[in-house]
Amino acid sequence: MRGSNQSGLRAYNQKLVLSLVYTHGSLAKTDIARMTGLSAQTGSVIMRDLEAEDLIIKGEPVRGKVGQPSVPMSINPDGAFFIGLKVGRRSAELILVNFLGEIKGTLRKSYPWPTPPLIITFVRDGLKDLMQLLPEQLRDRVAGLGIATPFLLWDWTEQAGAPREEMDLWRTCDLRAELASFCNMPVYLQNDATAACAAELIFGEHQDLSDYLYFYIGTFIGGGVVLNGSIYSGRTGNAGAIGPLPVVGPEGKTVQLIDRASIMLLERMLRASGRDPSPLWNSPDQWTGFEALAEEWVGSVSRGLAQAIVSSAAIIDFEHVIIDGGVPAGIRDKIVAATRQEISTYDLRGLEVPKILPGTVGHLARALGAASLPLFDKFLIDRNTRLGTA
Repeated sequence: MRGSNQSGLRAYNQKLVLSLVYTHGSLAKTDIARMTGLSAQTGSVIMRDLEAEDLIIKGEPVRGKVGQPSVPMSINPDGAFFIGLKVGRRSAELILVNFLGEIKGTLRKSYPWPTPPLIITFVRDGLKDLMQLLPEQLRDRVAGLGIATPFLLWDWTEQAGAPREEMDLWRTCDLRAELASFCNMPVYLQNDATAACAAELIFGEHQDLSDYLYFYIGTFIGGGVVLNGSIYSGRTGNAGAIGPLPVVGPEGKTVQLIDRASIMLLERMLRASGRDPSPLWNSPDQWTGFEALAEEWVGSVSRGLAQAIVSSAAIIDFEHVIIDGGVPAGIRDKIVAATRQEISTYDLRGLEVPKILPGTVGHLARALGAASLPLFDKFLIDRNTRLGTA
């Protein structure tokens, strides 16, 4: 890959410079030197190298100050591309994004349940289609494929209504290795909800937030934790996987949060009323024809989320909570408002309640988060180790 012939220190400094330009939008060489502590000469060499590799581009000189005009440098959107795969319990998505996370192509497949052969075929065919969207001279700039999938995908098989024998195929499937066998690029793997959290952190509109608990409402609800401006993935990479969190169910019995705040519950409600639940997965941006059931479902979700948020705030004093999911924006906003109202009914003595905000990425968050895996590995540095924040 480009830059692989650089020494470790030089490669680190290149990623540091790219990270700062990525965060600030554009920076002049003098800004880079001030933020990093690198000498002006070293900074200039790095910037020239990055420009020669088409990773950054020059802007128009800024005049009007003493001395030479300042030339801002910014990320070249076509400098690199990334592919993200989301494997869900009801649908899969494959996306192609440019260096700035702008979506260049999307493929989607719905199914009753996923199996390894189905997903592998979807990716094999989809990669060919996505690559055709790029001009031939840019195809070698695709830097990697990231996978976002639920860990232990075979768990909760009965709740999802899938055959045990078919879901058990995932126990012995190394999806990363299977896809790497025919992908001419590095392949990465991450928990799907953590990936969605990463998408909000990197591409969302809440980039000024440094500590928050993130909820993603999918077929099953999941989440992520952001501390000090970075994803906290925990010992096993599953931190913030809040689906199994115990909450009180409708009959006063203890159930898992997935049974109170997942789209799976709304699917069951639709089936029980004799309605087709496929629009939940085929049209995640628009749900019509079952508004009354959706309102009832929003109430269940908000009650589950309120209890989860209060419990979590007692462990870590999160400043914010972000709620997103594979749901229409209007439904998401209703969930946020209803959760705020529900929390106001709790005894909150001794707690500082986080501010609850809507997510800004939506149903593609998991696929976008998957695409961010090679982006970070190849080009960027985690915020916790980055220099120069001003």
